[in-house]
Amino acid sequence: MKTDKNLWVLVLVCVINSLGFGIIVPVMYAYGKTFGLTGTTLGVLTASFSIAQFFATPVLGSLSDKWGRKPILAISLAGTCFSFLLFAEANALWLLFAARILDGLTGGNISVAQAMVADTATPQNRAKRFGILSSAFAFGFVVGPLIGGLFNKISPQAPFFFAAGISLIGTLCTLFLLKETNLTDKKTRLTFNSKFKFASLITTLKRPIIGTAIFTGFMLTMAQFTMIIGFQTFSVDILKITPATMGIFLASFGVCGIIAQLGVPLFTKIFPSKITILLLSSALCFAAMFISGFLTVLVPFAICLCVYGLFNGLRNPMLNAIIADNIDHAEQGKILGINQSYASVGQTLGPLTAGVAAAFSVHSVFILSSFYILVATLLCFRLKSKS
Repeated sequence: MKTDKNLWVLVLVCVINSLGFGIIVPVMYAYGKTFGLTGTTLGVLTASFSIAQFFATPVLGSLSDKWGRKPILAISLAGTCFSFLLFAEANALWLLFAARILDGLTGGNISVAQAMVADTATPQNRAKRFGILSSAFAFGFVVGPLIGGLFNKISPQAPFFFAAGISLIGTLCTLFLLKETNLTDKKTRLTFNSKFKFASLITTLKRPIIGTAIFTGFMLTMAQFTMIIGFQTFSVDILKITPATMGIFLASFGVCGIIAQLGVPLFTKIFPSKITILLLSSALCFAAMFISGFLTVLVPFAICLCVYGLFNGLRNPMLNAIIADNIDHAEQGKILGINQSYASVGQTLGPLTAGVAAAFSVHSVFILSSFYILVATLLCFRLKSKS
């Protein structure tokens, strides 16, 4: 019962955390323009967060293996809170970059939360718990932009102050409500080798199951963020839909993912193998994305995108469960941190490669995304053979 209570407190913390990030997404560019932010520098600003997170996340995960999850999660959320305050009080472009880099450096929230779930889960319920956690993050990303738009009517700084406020609530919830799941003592900390070596980012990929799972997640993440760029240009240039309709479209995509994540127990009941679920969902995502590259009408495109959103929602619960099933407790924070690092790279490279593909045609972006998913699907076969 205590474990279940801790899970739901963790879900609350994750909703608050992702809500804060979702709130600033629709207002960041308009706010930054007053300091000289352009479309080009917006891409660099976004990438600065992902690059900082790439290096910091595995280090924070490794520290949580030694010192416990709770203090590292609290520090991460406090860093996010301070970064939002810095963004709100900024008076120069370099401060916006400083704020996003700070958020990236303290951005171990996701991997540490995943490690807390892995600490107390069993192989039988691990995918279910990761599904609940993923749906918590997804919920914040769906609702956050709507809240951000409303607060922007008050003042340009209001969304950032509100995001800082709810990040502070998340920090307090972590400190006073969350139970530590990785209990350590002085003796354990003295004998524990927590010094993270960045060579682990490469050597981990060489591990048969874990490395393949991490690289599969990287390809699927890159595919998703490639698709997001294609979706925006396709919606405006081909479908001619309004920003309001686009917002509803994106929200529906997010809801499909949440439905799939909450339905993980049903999928694991039908298919006992997590790798089989990942393989089938990736194959269906490939089909939906590939067909999208040849469509020019709204309704068929919407159906394909919803199919993609539904089965793409199974990606993180399955991959995180597969990774957690195949690592020792002592390295859960580090390995899940490395996994998140590669996800950050995928989030950066996806839009960059989408921009290159868009120079040929809008449709080619979806074909490129489907190619990434095809590679991930083939990796699932390798994952199945190695397991």
